[in-house]
Amino acid sequence: MKIGTLGAGTIAQAIARHAIRHGHEVVLSNSRGPASLAPLMKDLGGHATAATPAEAAVADLVVLAVGWPQVPDVAAQLQSLDGTVVIDATNQFDSSPPYAKTADLGDLTGSEYVASLLPGARVVKAFNALFAQFIAPDPRHEAGRQVLFLAGDDTDAKNTVMGLASQFGFAPVDLGTLREGGRLIQLGGPLSGLHALKQD
Repeated sequence: MKIGTLGAGTIAQAIARHAIRHGHEVVLSNSRGPASLAPLMKDLGGHATAATPAEAAVADLVVLAVGWPQVPDVAAQLQSLDGTVVIDATNQFDSSPPYAKTADLGDLTGSEYVASLLPGARVVKAFNALFAQFIAPDPRHEAGRQVLFLAGDDTDAKNTVMGLASQFGFAPVDLGTLREGGRLIQLGGPLSGLHALKQD
């Protein structure tokens, strides 16, 4: 699978490393341009390339992993994502920690808002509820596999993400739609920041 990342921070890099270990091709992008990613490309090896956000979005699956204030700007740079599976790994922090505030989206969940900016994309909320230190290592432990909660409105898209997460070693759990399931794992939701293991 060809996986593009919008953002090249801690979460995007963790997902990229899992993907590369399992034979996928990864195209990473950030706001500073491909040249700024040269050291990272050298570290990741031959299955990784650097590109612009628009180029990275031409992939089988796209990971959105930028700071919340950058989401509209990134979305505006993209061509049609009609039918593309997009993993929304963002959290709606309107400002940076330690004084972070949650963006007021009215009745919308964060991923419903993201989906509104990416018409035609098949958005799946995932990887946002785990701290990066629980995503980067091997998710398989003696006590069980790291649970990965996800939500989305498209069953096939969720199955794609669940298959990928399972391949990485996670134990994916489908929470339902972006509205109902997304509310459980977005900031302030009861499952946000919950790090659980599933025994096999």
